[in-house]
Amino acid sequence: MADDEPTADLGFARVDLDRERRTGDPEVVYAAGKTPEQVVAILRRLHEAHPSRAVLATRVSPAAAALVAVELPTAVHDAEASAVTLGPLPEPQGRVCVVAAGTSDGPVAAEASLAARVHGAGAERITDVGVAGLHRLMAVRDQLEEADCLIVVAGMEGALPSVVGGLVGVPMIAVPTSVGYGASFGGLAALLAMLNSCAPGVTVVNIDNGYGAGVAAARIARRAR
Repeated sequence: MADDEPTADLGFARVDLDRERRTGDPEVVYAAGKTPEQVVAILRRLHEAHPSRAVLATRVSPAAAALVAVELPTAVHDAEASAVTLGPLPEPQGRVCVVAAGTSDGPVAAEASLAARVHGAGAERITDVGVAGLHRLMAVRDQLEEADCLIVVAGMEGALPSVVGGLVGVPMIAVPTSVGYGASFGGLAALLAMLNSCAPGVTVVNIDNGYGAGVAAARIARRAR
């Protein structure tokens, strides 16, 4: 269904139907704090406005995912990313490589990868190549160099983006995660390490913000092609 109005007033939310025209990408639903019914209603309305490409909901609770499965049966739930897509993914332009330091960083890496694909880039993941075993990172160096943009996800001391930034000159977005023991302060240690990186070209998003990294990386990759 085509929409001429820039917003749709659902009573509890004013859905931005004009964002794709302005930015190239539809509005995304941040599901945390919303009821399952609200998540379903917003997704349905966005899908009506953008039937030819996927719309995305992030931070989707199990309860919301269960209701989406009933009410919107063509939706796809990515349990690892805690996200739902509705509609076909766009034809990929460019290549994003999501690099995770450890398996524990997987949910954030999954969110980043899915966001990149929803926003029009191809995406692949490389997992468990943290600095505790640098030989694992060196073994995938060629894959890193072939990407149009890298997303490097790490918790603990957050050292991986600095190492990757010293190995390749590919545009890179670093994502600190809240993975780590007490003195990591819920990802603050990793965030500060990445912000203070000596390696040039390291751009940093907020703690656990795989979505933000995925959008930015997809836009870089799309323009690169």
